Amino acid sequence: MATTAVYEKLSDSQRSAELRKAVIAATVGTTIEWYDFFIYGTAAGLVFPKLFFPNEDPLTGQLASFSTYFVGFVGRPIGAAIFGHYGDRIGRKATLIATLLLMGIATFLVAFVPSYASIGIWGAVILTVLRMLQGVGVGGEWGGSVLISMEWSRSHGSRGLVASWPQFGVPSGLFLANLAILAFSAWSGANFAAWGWRLPFLLSIVLIGIGLWIRLGILETPVFQQLVVKKKIEAAPVIEVFARQPREIILSALLRMAEQAPFYIFTAFVFAYGVGTLKMSRDLILTAVLAASCVSFVTIPLAGHISDRIGRRKMYLIGAAVTGLFGFLYFGMLDTAIPSAVFIAIVLSLIPHDMQYGPQAALIAEAFTPRLRYSGASLGYQLASVIAGGPAPIIATALFAAYHTGYAVAIYIAACAVVSLVSAGLMPDYTGKDISTEYDEGA
Repeated sequence: MATTAVYEKLSDSQRSAELRKAVIAATVGTTIEWYDFFIYGTAAGLVFPKLFFPNEDPLTGQLASFSTYFVGFVGRPIGAAIFGHYGDRIGRKATLIATLLLMGIATFLVAFVPSYASIGIWGAVILTVLRMLQGVGVGGEWGGSVLISMEWSRSHGSRGLVASWPQFGVPSGLFLANLAILAFSAWSGANFAAWGWRLPFLLSIVLIGIGLWIRLGILETPVFQQLVVKKKIEAAPVIEVFARQPREIILSALLRMAEQAPFYIFTAFVFAYGVGTLKMSRDLILTAVLAASCVSFVTIPLAGHISDRIGRRKMYLIGAAVTGLFGFLYFGMLDTAIPSAVFIAIVLSLIPHDMQYGPQAALIAEAFTPRLRYSGASLGYQLASVIAGGPAPIIATALFAAYHTGYAVAIYIAACAVVSLVSAGLMPDYTGKDISTEYDEGA
């Protein structure tokens, strides 16, 4: 109740300042968490097969490495349920601090995992456990980051832009992760596979300290404080949201197919495909992904802003359609093995993704009633990790092994786009509507 009293005393300028602080805290924290998540994905494509599965042939080793990568996605809906519960029970801020700590500590410990040469298969087992903890942490992060920003926004006409800033943390984390890999790869040279890859994981502990310092300085959202005052806090929000809004949870997961599956093909599978199959330079692929993430600095908030003008659903449908077509152009350019063509394909690859990712946060979060919003939005968003993000590099690897052409992967991307087009078309659109009061007051 103390925080409620503080909020009531804030002037308009102070509330605007709190909104800026909330957006910065959400974006910086999300950047750090996604840095942690992405350095694992890059390492899984570049060094983990030989370090932890050296007795397997290259294809089997790559599949095994991406399987540990997939475990993190299994952990994400678990994290969504755990932290969604507490986010709707005790608040957005406290939950976000917990997710940052869990993710950061798990990532830091990856740096110390012994290779197969040291302890045999137990290295892969430890790696898998830490990857699961990473997934649980990031599974609770997204919902809180979006809500801490969106629920401070007083303008119905800018929520798409405001909610897109935590999404901005994804390309920022991707940029930092690939920059760290590139820098430490250059510094360690031939020793990168031996010990250089561990340094980006060690660096995460410094970033976690920065994120904690920022997040400790924000206030709880006014929407959650209103729920406290009105005694609208649910005892079991996860169970309640499945009972009241199962349709929105399912649609949230399915509409992400065209966004999430291609993203992990474009940012994780591309390392195995570009370096292993096309025999391109590792640094070329890293630099291209870095450049693509820089483009996303503009395209994600821009897509969120456009969704405030034309509607979340319409913006999302356009993005899903473009993604379905782009996969064929992408692999056509990669398969030329011409460095300039490969570079351009990778740089362009995240634009169709961003056309969906920008409005996605608001589209999903707005669909859930306030007292169940953290749980519902987190679950819907993170369930896609099991059906889209996690399997994508494995499916892409298997498809290429079976058909020996990148166009087989492009067909998979197109199929994901069809699922998203149908699901997004059925998703409720709350663009410009009041989301601070309960949607089911009479229920």
